[in-house]
Amino acid sequence: MYRETNRHFRFDWITIIIFLLLVGFGWLNILSASHVGETIDYFDFSQPYGKQLMFIALTVLLIILILSIESKFYERFSSIIYIVSMLSLVGLFIAGKNVNGATSWYAIGGMTIQPSEFAKAATALAVAKFLSDLQTDIKNFKDQIKAFIIIAIPAILILLQNDAGSTVVYASFFFVFYREGLPKIYLTLSLLLIFISVSSLKFGATITGIVFTILILAYHFTRRKKPRILQTLFAIATCLVLSFGIKFFYQNILQPHQQDRISLWLRLEKDPDKIAQMRRDILYNLYESEKAISSGGLTGKGFLEGTRTTGKFVPEQHTDYIFSTVGEEWGFAGTTFVVVLFVLLLLRILHLSELQKSQFSRVYGYSVASILFFHFMINIGMVMGLIPTIGIPLPFFSYGGSGLWGFTILLFIFIKLDSNRINEW
Repeated sequence: MYRETNRHFRFDWITIIIFLLLVGFGWLNILSASHVGETIDYFDFSQPYGKQLMFIALTVLLIILILSIESKFYERFSSIIYIVSMLSLVGLFIAGKNVNGATSWYAIGGMTIQPSEFAKAATALAVAKFLSDLQTDIKNFKDQIKAFIIIAIPAILILLQNDAGSTVVYASFFFVFYREGLPKIYLTLSLLLIFISVSSLKFGATITGIVFTILILAYHFTRRKKPRILQTLFAIATCLVLSFGIKFFYQNILQPHQQDRISLWLRLEKDPDKIAQMRRDILYNLYESEKAISSGGLTGKGFLEGTRTTGKFVPEQHTDYIFSTVGEEWGFAGTTFVVVLFVLLLLRILHLSELQKSQFSRVYGYSVASILFFHFMINIGMVMGLIPTIGIPLPFFSYGGSGLWGFTILLFIFIKLDSNRINEW
């Protein structure tokens, strides 16, 4: 793979081939999910498949540009790239276009650009630059705060735009921090936060608070080396605040549709009529997606032969629910093929990251893998009904120019950084 005579083509072609397979197979499924009638005009730019073909063509130019830039540029100007990206997110509050309740797009001519898709790569560069600084020690509390601020800024800006799906992705950077030495206590606290949140919503804040208070007190009195009283009281107070705070956040901060999705997932609603109405309004896409996937069987109904896909039973199937098209028309074999491609891509990126000679390249590589993993895991889980629907695209697969370009920039900057190792080998 690496013994090319021309230095300009010495990149990790295994990663590039997997990328091409995902983009190509994704376009075929976008075509299937969006075509109307018996005839197909591949250059009909009024149709999603025609637009996506144009996006792919522009992606080729984007890849050439990324790979032609000196790799040191990305490290040297990472802070500037991050600042510009954050300013683009702030600008949405002034000149953003509202689409489906989220102010996440700029309207440029006949196109829309979603800067949050590009902010992921900018944040990954900023995280890599900060953690690779000789003066940074992620085990130091002050540096931990700085690292959290770097990922919190874009997450908060995107959340304020009512785009919860893109916000969740920034939690993926915690994997990167752990790889670089973040204390395990944060993982424990994160798991406790999730457990307290679910318990508070499911069983009530009062019951959750009492149970955790008893558990903390039991831990205090049974330990041989007892923790200090103030630490125990602080832990109890924190659990009580979280228990009641989560309930308040759920009831007063979240949008009604977000409350309904969580309510259905945790089965919080007791009124049968309300449940039925919520299922019709919220879970329609999910139910139709599950039916499409299950109807595909082992080998699927065939390309352009999916009755639920061609019948448009799943609204906007070419975007977040594109995986259901794979399930119906390509069956279990097709879905397995897609999953295997993503797993291979993730493993390849992690393998290359460990081979990097610079910490900047390694941290950036782990950031790429973590972001792609979160998108892959959440999208597949959402389509199959394993997690609440939050609206998040499948990388390189779902329809959308901003998503395709954002993920391409994210991946190919790493391929460019990795080329230094290859050319020095």
